[in-house]
Amino acid sequence: MSTILILGSAPMALQAAVWSRKGFDKIVAINNAYRIRPDWDYAIYPWDFPSERHPVAGLGQRLVTESEFVPAQNAYGGFVYAGATMAYTAAYWALAQLRPKVIAVFGCDMHYPAGEETHFYGQGSPDPLRADITLRDLEAKSARLMILAAMQGCAMVNLSKGPSRLLFARGDVASARLPDFDAAKAQAALAREEELGYVSASGRYWEELSRFDVAEIDALDAMWRAAL
Repeated sequence: MSTILILGSAPMALQAAVWSRKGFDKIVAINNAYRIRPDWDYAIYPWDFPSERHPVAGLGQRLVTESEFVPAQNAYGGFVYAGATMAYTAAYWALAQLRPKVIAVFGCDMHYPAGEETHFYGQGSPDPLRADITLRDLEAKSARLMILAAMQGCAMVNLSKGPSRLLFARGDVASARLPDFDAAKAQAALAREEELGYVSASGRYWEELSRFDVAEIDALDAMWRAAL
């Protein structure tokens, strides 16, 4: 497996409807993004995604739900460390299951300007804006993802051109490169995660909030920022 496109639901994501499939080995559509183009390979969505919006898999297509993506994300430290947004979840699942060399993201910028359409289908409920212990520093979570991907030889690239909470390099698939990072600092962050043990086997970390110290999570985010 070489190049994966992860498609989100930002208004700009509609541009991908007319893109050539050439250059993308697999397409992973998050939540409603399967509606943008019919040739997706994987549609990934959480347990609370409304049933009336569930995609129907055709020949060669597969649905990915929490029974599959929770263990995959736990293999990379779990939701508390990684950030509980489906953009990050889809990327960690792809790293675990597809082992790509490049993950390109489009329409996953988690930028929600007030008074404007937030999703290609109109106004949605931007889960990265909810009060949540895993979402206090979205940029740090993207730094962590980028570094862990690089550790297994995968480059992250953001195909979007507008404002973004992601720290991934901008460009196209051809320009994707592994980032420079401080390996010692990254290993120190991983070691601290291991010491804290903030992994929720079920993935439902919100049912175990008393286990987690927000100050420790903030300190970890700072470590990942410093590593990048």
